Amino acid sequence: MKYNFVQMNEKYASEIAYQWKYDSIYSFYDMTADKEDLEEFLDSKKWNHKFAVLNEFKELCGFYSYYFKNDIMWVGFGLKPELTGKGYGSNFVMSGIKFGVKHFNYSKNYVMLAVAVFNQRAIKAYPKIGFEILEEYIQETNGGKHRFVKMSKRIRK
Repeated sequence: MKYNFVQMNEKYASEIAYQWKYDSIYSFYDMTADKEDLEEFLDSKKWNHKFAVLNEFKELCGFYSYYFKNDIMWVGFGLKPELTGKGYGSNFVMSGIKFGVKHFNYSKNYVMLAVAVFNQRAIKAYPKIGFEILEEYIQETNGGKHRFVKMSKRIRK
């Protein structure tokens, strides 16, 4: 699938925040599951690092958020719920990294992401595209303390 990255806007942010609902344990990723995350996602002042992802038919199919800590690019993303588990993940993740590197003129050798420990589907998939687990940590989110894993991917030699 070919992806087109466009600046986040109110229409896309509202659809993602209020209409995208994930099944079972993955409901943890529903935007409405954490009030602070929801407010940040809907804050138009923070959209300079958030992008809606459209498919070749110009339909919303995902989103990407880029954060920079100590000049290192961190990626956060979501695929539309009905598209998960269908084999789109690797291409979607790599497309977003490629876009972010180009868009932000990112010159470091690696990118980072964080994933909840219970999300074994993702933790098993990310190494197939070059991510390595660095460490596990506890993060307060969604009304509690949850275990996450930091992962890194080399993008340059």
